[in-house]
Amino acid sequence: MAASKSSKKAKSKKTKEAGADDKKLSALDAAAKVLAETGQPMSCKELIEAMAQKGYWSSPGGKTPASTLYSGITKEIATKGKESRFQKTDRGRFART
Repeated sequence: MAASKSSKKAKSKKTKEAGADDKKLSALDAAAKVLAETGQPMSCKELIEAMAQKGYWSSPGGKTPASTLYSGITKEIATKGKESRFQKTDRGRFART
């Protein structure tokens, strides 16, 4: 049992040492990156398509990734306020701050 615990610690240490290039983006991070690159407000459906096309993020099999992204963006706006990376420009459309 002690051997398996030490190997788990070694694995977690190795993953922490991995470079930022190896790190996968979250859906919110990928959306922020796409919005920054385009400079135009986009809907969540458009964001999901652009993130998948650019290879930043793709849904791991969820049925409503656009709804999940919408929820995450609105939650960030509500909790962080002016510190948020997103701003709502129109109904269902977001831009990068």
